[in-house]
Amino acid sequence: MLEISDLPALNATLNAISGMLLIAAYGMIRRGHIAKHRALMLCAFSTSALFLVSYVIYHVNVGSKPFTGTGVIRVVYFIILTTHVILAVTVVPMAIVTLRRGIHRDDARHKAIARWTLPIWLYVSITGVIVYVMLYLLPT
Repeated sequence: MLEISDLPALNATLNAISGMLLIAAYGMIRRGHIAKHRALMLCAFSTSALFLVSYVIYHVNVGSKPFTGTGVIRVVYFIILTTHVILAVTVVPMAIVTLRRGIHRDDARHKAIARWTLPIWLYVSITGVIVYVMLYLLPT
């Protein structure tokens, strides 16, 4: 059974899985495998939605964990965290619009926004894992 204290690791795992699914989906669409691309994107979206639920549950129960690193690593952490948070908020509506356009086969408009959504979503997924590592795994 998962405890609240397990959720940050779960969240990092869900972020990593989402990122891998995005990369795989991109590979599938580049090869023209639309059905596989669609399935992988639905999995990536679902994984990100599970992350969001888990993230909210954790933070409602625990609050925020302060970063205790000092010096340059502190500056690096807050730069990564700030860009991660801003882009995470931005990518949610973008992902919804991109997914909707893809589901409805509005291919030209889907492709136009997906060119922006993919790199932002990947950045958010990767930096989510980095934030977890820096906050929970780096020695203080």
